[in-house]
Amino acid sequence: MPPLARTTLDRAAHRRTDPAWLAQAWSRARVLVVDTGNDGRALARIDTTPPTLVLVEPEDVPAPAVAGAMFLGVEPDGVPVFLVDAPLPALPGTRAVHLREVGHLFADRDAGLFTTALALLNWHRRHVYSSVTGRRTEVDEAGWSRVDPEGDRIWPRTDPAMIVLVHDGVRGPDGRCLLGNNATWPRTPGERRFSCLAGYIEPGESAEAAVLREVREEVGVPVADIAYAGSQAWPFPGSLMLGFLATADPEHPVHVDPAEIAYARWFSRTEIGAALAGRTVPVGGGDRLILPPPSSIALFLVHRWLDG
Repeated sequence: MPPLARTTLDRAAHRRTDPAWLAQAWSRARVLVVDTGNDGRALARIDTTPPTLVLVEPEDVPAPAVAGAMFLGVEPDGVPVFLVDAPLPALPGTRAVHLREVGHLFADRDAGLFTTALALLNWHRRHVYSSVTGRRTEVDEAGWSRVDPEGDRIWPRTDPAMIVLVHDGVRGPDGRCLLGNNATWPRTPGERRFSCLAGYIEPGESAEAAVLREVREEVGVPVADIAYAGSQAWPFPGSLMLGFLATADPEHPVHVDPAEIAYARWFSRTEIGAALAGRTVPVGGGDRLILPPPSSIALFLVHRWLDG
């Protein structure tokens, strides 16, 4: 399962419009504090195995943040969980962490909580005004909608995107996959990051059609045998990544769109395995291969192919 697709929380959506229940629930809740002013970080204890998110008691939440508390759901033990956007408290043995760096290390419960919290906060930050009326909106339904003075309501949305690991269908160490280096990624001397090909699904388009289109546009290669492999939220700011595997002919010429892809090339299972083991895999220009980060669905797809 992709690392950010895991969760144990019951979202209990029917409680979002029950003010009396929410008020009572707050008094016995656990509260996750996320600081959007600090790149969406939360507190975690990283000296445990696995690392754990730090949730605080309601009385420990700064007073200005209480009014904006959002209801995330109910834990398996029956305890409600709320979210607040506030500066992180100073607690011994904790560190401010971002989902990108620790999401794959968390247990299912914490991975799901942090992913949901960050996605929800990112949506609120981008929808202060109604796209229909232009009026300022206010948080409603315990954080799960916004409403303007005329009563026009908006709900959190997720942008569907596809990501695909293109491979040649060959088993064993000689099997190859096609990865790209995005033209907008920052460069680190001596390193070049390669990842799966990805893009947003356009209006009126199926996910599979988007796979065909994006691969053709980015590297000029036709693909076949498109197979769904899993999905995960990527809340930066708010995408649902639909992961696929697809086959292509490695003899077909690769023609990159320079606005999208700086480099693209085929890698063998031997090369990918070596890079994952920390060994140097040259990619030209004195650079070595860097693969996607552990919290990404891209690395999940790489492993899915590598182990196939």
